[in-house]
Amino acid sequence: MKAITTIGLLLLSNVFMTLAWYGHLRFKDFAWSKGLGLFSIILISWGMAFFEYVLQVPANRIGHVDNGGPFTLVQLKVVQEVITLSVFAVFTLIAFRQEALRWNHALAGVLLVAAVWLVFKK
Repeated sequence: MKAITTIGLLLLSNVFMTLAWYGHLRFKDFAWSKGLGLFSIILISWGMAFFEYVLQVPANRIGHVDNGGPFTLVQLKVVQEVITLSVFAVFTLIAFRQEALRWNHALAGVLLVAAVWLVFKK
């Protein structure tokens, strides 16, 4: 159950992270943001990133072996990176349809899955 909770929190955390890091690139499409300067965009992104940390920190604490979780530090990091890139790929397909995902991007995803397998190999 701790593994599912950890992965769920990491997934939600990465949604906020992706929105904070890249969502502002779409702000230009909204009338409310036309007059915003860089500092305003940074503050909005920080506000979104706050929720990333609210979810990320508990995910790592719940999931780490020192707290009774199933994951080592390296396993947590690799799982988090795969989740990050998965969320980013979906975000790109939805919010940045003009950005093409190519075969080498898919191959990189396969190699990341292989990295997860290697990290969990005893």
